[in-house]
Order: sequence, then C-alpha cells, then structure tokens
Amino acid sequence: MNDKAENKKIDFSKGPVWKCIVAQAVPLTIAQLVQLLYNVVDRIYIGHLGEGDSIALTGVGLTFPVVTLIMAFTALFGMGGVPLFSMARGACDEEEAGKILGNSFGLLMISAGILTVFGYLFCKPILFAFGASEESFIYAKQYLDIYLMGTIFSMTATGLNGYINAQGFPKIGMMSVIIGAICNIMLDPMFIFVFDMGVAGAALATIISQVISSVWVLSFLLGKRAAVPLKMNNIRIGKKRTKEIFKLGTSNFIMQGTNCLVQIVCNSTLQSYGGDLYVGIMTVLNSVREITMLPISGIVSGAQPVISYNYGAKEYTRVKSGIRFNTLIGSAYTLFAWLLIIIIPRFWFGIFSDDVTMMDAGIGMLKIYYFGFVFMALQFAGQSTFQALGDAKHAIFFSLLRKAIIVVPLTLCLPMMGFGVKGVFLAEPISNVIGGIACYMTMRITIYRRISHEDISNRI
Repeated sequence: MNDKAENKKIDFSKGPVWKCIVAQAVPLTIAQLVQLLYNVVDRIYIGHLGEGDSIALTGVGLTFPVVTLIMAFTALFGMGGVPLFSMARGACDEEEAGKILGNSFGLLMISAGILTVFGYLFCKPILFAFGASEESFIYAKQYLDIYLMGTIFSMTATGLNGYINAQGFPKIGMMSVIIGAICNIMLDPMFIFVFDMGVAGAALATIISQVISSVWVLSFLLGKRAAVPLKMNNIRIGKKRTKEIFKLGTSNFIMQGTNCLVQIVCNSTLQSYGGDLYVGIMTVLNSVREITMLPISGIVSGAQPVISYNYGAKEYTRVKSGIRFNTLIGSAYTLFAWLLIIIIPRFWFGIFSDDVTMMDAGIGMLKIYYFGFVFMALQFAGQSTFQALGDAKHAIFFSLLRKAIIVVPLTLCLPMMGFGVKGVFLAEPISNVIGGIACYMTMRITIYRRISHEDISNRI
C-alpha cells in the first residue's frame, strides 16, 4: 500500500478525543513556538543592540499593526477555508476539499499582491498615524521597507500550513515552521551584528526564512504525500466557495484586525501620555503575551480540525468531549502562566530589553496587563468552537466584542479619567474578564446545547 493510500486513512472519529487533540496540538504548539521566533527573535536581538536599543525596539514595535494586518488577511483567506475543508473530508468529499484548498490559495495570492503595493505607497503616513515619532520612524521604515517584500511568502507559508495540519500531518506542518525559524535564528545575528545592518538586517533575515518555509509548504501540498493535494486546476476563485471562506474567515480576520486596531490606538495614546518609552514597553508586553499564549493557541488549533471532522461525521458526543477538553486544559494553563508572570516579572521583561529605565517603568505595567489572563481560556474555548462548527455570526461578534467594543473605548477613555498611561494597560484585563465570560457562556447555551440535542436525536 502506498503512502497516499495510508494517509487517506487518517480519521479523527476514531480513538479517544483527547488523544486526537493532543496528537494534533503537541506538534502544532511546537510549530507555533518556533513560529513565534520569527516575530520575537528580531525584537530580542534589537532590544540588546546597545546604545539606542530602546528606540530601535520602539520603531520595530510600530510595525506591529502592519504585520498584524497582513496576518489578518492570511487568517481570512487561509484559516477561513480550513473548517470547510475538514468538514468536507469528514463527509468523505475529497473533491470538494481540494477545490476549497485551491480557492483559498488563489485568494491568498491576490491579497498578498494588493497588501504589498498598499504598504509601499502609504508607509510613511501609516507609521505616523500609528504613533511614530521622528526618531522612531527611521527604524520602523527600515524594517518595513524590507519586510513587505516577503508578504507573499509569509501569507503562503502561514495560510496554507493549516491545510497540512487539517489532513492529519501536524509534524509536517511543524517542520515548515521549524525550518524557517532555524534559518531566522541563524541569519539574524549575522545580518544584525556581523554585517552591521541593524533593524534592516532583522527584516532581511525574516523574509529569507519565510521564502524557505513557503517552499516547504508548497512542496508538500503539490506532492504525492498529501491526502488532498493542491492541484493547479483547482486554483480558481469561485463565488460560492469564496463567500463561505469569507464568512468563516471573517471571525479570524476580525480577531487579527481588531488586534491591529488596538495596537494603533494603544501606540498613539501611549505616545501622547508617555512618549516612546511606553510605546517600547507595550512592544515588550505584546511580545511576552505572544509567548505565554502559545500553548493555549496550540491546543485550540489542534482541536479545531478534530471537532470539525467529527461534526461533519455526525459524531456529536466526540464534539462535546473536544469542547470540554479545550476548556479544562486551557483554564489550567492560563492560571499557571499568570502565576509565572506575577512571580518572575523581571525575567520575562529582561528577555526583550536590558534597558533599566524601561524595565523599572514596565514591570508594574506587566502585572496590570496580565491580571485576569485566566479568562482568556474561556474566550479561546468559545471562539474556537464557533469557528470549528461554522457558526460565523457568533465568532464574528465575539471577535469584535473583546477588542473593538471593549478595549478600544477603554484605551481612549481611561487615561482621560485620571489613570494616565496605566489606563492603557488596564483595558486588556477588563476586556479579558468581560469578553471571556460572555463568549463562553453564549457558546454553552447556544451551540453546545444544540449539539446535545442532535446527539440525543442521533442515538434514537
């Protein structure tokens, strides 16, 4: 029996649900850990450049909204199709799954081209709107001018990797990230320090690594090992499939897009109330958050194809088990992560900067920012369930609720109410508590209850 025949036997409806999720989640978490190195290793090196390192780090931080916006479109057209792809495979419709994959790839390529052109045309006004000063703009532009050249490769590698994982090949998906990240880790110190390219060197190392990752992803999906390969005749933009991909991907887009909006509002508000120092502190805090959110992100990412597949196969008891496992493990982890932040805050801050002034001012903000972090588990559990089961309306609403409806107004209002820069950092924990509880409880009384009824009906 050939490899392809064996690959098609991968079935998420067999064996204990938690084992299926863990089998997916462990490699995905490792992959996301390594993926994180794409983003944070640049900041680590830049934060230790020496004289002027804090302003250089601030400059790189100003590019976050642009990078986040690129990832938002990646999530829209890449991850938007993955639940549809998984449900098609669960229903044994491999042909439809292939067409969804091809449609998603076409959308990624078109959006990558548009975003690259837009970024180059409006780079300067965008960065100043994001809170740049004359000094920090120099570093931000150096980074962004080079980073934008790798947009198409970044979107290909990240957007299509979900389809590898959804086919039951998390180790292959993990390797696509690991290969690129190792290259980035090796190239960063060479370009930054040996060739004395500074911020520009960090960006160059990143895009070279993205090229390598995208080549790995495409070589697998175009090859014979893929259960559902990417075929040239399926790379078409179909109205119906695009509509469905857009509908499910919108929640992912809004989650990333609202992160972009929050970063813009935070940076501009902090620039007004605290200057470059506090913009730099927020850069560090966002970096720490990326690290600490990795395991829970890996769990829900691993659970989504399992839940989607079993829903397509009408295995409703297994769907409920997957949801419960997500909630339990996520809650335990976020509590543990919060305790680590409180106990050893200097360790986390020191990863990204050895600037004493920045650290002294930032430790207190770190503790404020992470208060209520445990409620993020509820947000993730609820949000991922809505996405996995195709409930686009609730997924979109709760994406908007936590960031656009709660965080943005609080970020603008709390500093004016006498909290100053602390108000900017207070907005996040408040939104975690309100948004997390609201999202999870809504999921329990709507979609979870519906699944329970379908499960009972299915047994009769």
